[in-house]
Amino acid sequence: MTQTLSLFGLPLVDADRPTAINAMLDRPGQTTAAFLNAHCVNSASRDRTYRRALRAADFILPDGSGISLAAKLIGKRLTENLNGTDLCRPLCEEAARRGLSVYLLGAKPGVAERAARNMVAKVPGLRIAGHRDGYFEDHQSDDVVRQVNESGADIVMVAMGVPLQDVWLYRHRRQLSAQLVMGVGALFDFEAGAVERAPKVFRKLGIEWTWRLAMEPRRMAGRYLVGNFTFVARAMVNALRTPSGTAPAMPRSKRAMDIAISASALAMLWPLLTASAIAVKATSRGPVLFRQERVGLNGETFEMLKFRSMHVDADARRAALLKDSERDAVCFKMKNDPRLTPVGRFIRRFSIDELPQLWNVLKGDMSIVGPRPALPDEVAAYPTSALRRLSGVPGITGIWQVSGRAEIGFERMVAMDVAYLRSKSLLLDMLLIGLTARAVFGGRGAY
Repeated sequence: MTQTLSLFGLPLVDADRPTAINAMLDRPGQTTAAFLNAHCVNSASRDRTYRRALRAADFILPDGSGISLAAKLIGKRLTENLNGTDLCRPLCEEAARRGLSVYLLGAKPGVAERAARNMVAKVPGLRIAGHRDGYFEDHQSDDVVRQVNESGADIVMVAMGVPLQDVWLYRHRRQLSAQLVMGVGALFDFEAGAVERAPKVFRKLGIEWTWRLAMEPRRMAGRYLVGNFTFVARAMVNALRTPSGTAPAMPRSKRAMDIAISASALAMLWPLLTASAIAVKATSRGPVLFRQERVGLNGETFEMLKFRSMHVDADARRAALLKDSERDAVCFKMKNDPRLTPVGRFIRRFSIDELPQLWNVLKGDMSIVGPRPALPDEVAAYPTSALRRLSGVPGITGIWQVSGRAEIGFERMVAMDVAYLRSKSLLLDMLLIGLTARAVFGGRGAY
């Protein structure tokens, strides 16, 4: 039995990919699997039959950053994002190893056929029992079921979109003889090359939806621009209904504000995020994102994200520049840092490099307002009095950021952070957020 996590009244699989795949294929009798993402949650709230289909599924797999966020809101962390696109290949590899065949049902005419060819090319030994498009009328369903059964398929993947695919399986599951059936959304389009999947940087940031919105703005605008806000509201309501013993390590009102602001900002700023990622990649060698271990609440470390503003050898050159630091004591700061790229200097000037940390906020590693997260070696050099900075969730902005940022000395920065932690409130947070905008456009201390 795989572990599950209750979310939105549904038991989500909480396991890594191999464990989830083996559990689905080892289960005796007929097995139905469904995926749950933000769009699914919104659709289920409106469609009673789809809700029944989800509840009838034997496995509900967490799909996407929205579901991870909803889990974070109740103080839980899912083992892995088990979205259908990434799960497909290891599932097919295990099917090939076991000698199981796969039937592809759905998508536009010709797409399933191309997807089948590409999947066989990627997974040696995979047997495709058959394929057909998803353009048929309800009265033709019995004929479709007969075709699938006559193929002898062990696994049936249905790509008709949510909620149609899961509702169709719910209504015809007893007629299908396959061991495992599952709805897989846009999988065939991706596998056939009919739709280009988002670059890895978007997937790692958890904003793959922004790519799909850019590719299909008319079709996806309602689903994402409206749907994402609706989902966040549902996730917060779900969190408020969760017993307090499982709540995150900060007041729920503050966490709710963090979610609302970071989700809204990511939704509105995706063109700027996209343009920044392209500019960083096009003008200097190295990854778009800079990932760095930082110290958070109670000394726990996490991976903080930024757009890369320096050359790839920046860390190696840091030790040689320490003697030129323009901030006293522990924290290193240098106004004319030679490690900065031209694009990096610009995005730092307007704090654009910090925008990926909105994802850290959504995940719960950071807050919008709080002490800036320090480097482990800086914390190791902290005097005892400075350790009080670690008693709060670190933030993107705070008192010292709006008071001069890098121009503020270390001891004064610590005093400001400790004062904030003693008197923090939603009103103070809102005031600091407002002052942050002024500080960003003013540019004081931004280096």
